[in-house]
Amino acid sequence: RGLLDRAAMKVAITGGIGVGKSFVCCLLHDRGVQVYDCDHAAKRLMATDAPLRSELQAAVGEELYINNVLQKGLLARFILSSEANKRLVEGIVHPYVARDFERSGMDWMEAAVLFEARFDERVALDYVVCVTAPDDVRVARVMQRDHIGRDKAMEWIRCQMSQDEIRRRSDFEIVNDGLNDLAPQLDLLLRSLEDERKRRFRIIRNNRNIK
Repeated sequence: RGLLDRAAMKVAITGGIGVGKSFVCCLLHDRGVQVYDCDHAAKRLMATDAPLRSELQAAVGEELYINNVLQKGLLARFILSSEANKRLVEGIVHPYVARDFERSGMDWMEAAVLFEARFDERVALDYVVCVTAPDDVRVARVMQRDHIGRDKAMEWIRCQMSQDEIRRRSDFEIVNDGLNDLAPQLDLLLRSLEDERKRRFRIIRNNRNIK
């Protein structure tokens, strides 16, 4: 690997439901940053990866796949039936997603359940960026997006890791409340990461010259 490759950094974007992670990732894409989507990858791998499918069938039942098609309703019922079942499925799927990310050649990932899924342990991440928004804004977004009531939206939010805890475990915060402009926040983030990458490059180059 070249020096610049060795100075590259792995960055994760996370945040609770309704904070607008995907929108932030779209803005990053416009700035030339490719972001690996863990949710989409999980769906793709469950549909196409033979070893993963075999493990899921062993856990859930052979009828999970009919004519090689994942029975999503059956999987959803299995996951929702108990917390143990949910953890069982996640424990099977998430390692495959982590390996797929590492093979993807991408340096950025979007993971809604970054800490819950232990992606921060499964992947050697350098920095975590959390996207945040006030709860009332999140509730309104979820209600509009999923066509559900306020109580249901709040229930979904409360089921997730608290925003304060996510913020505490992250290195950068992007506030997506509809009031603060995202552009300068993202520009500052990218400048900070580029400065760090250059610092690492200098260290690697100096170490090589010393040898």
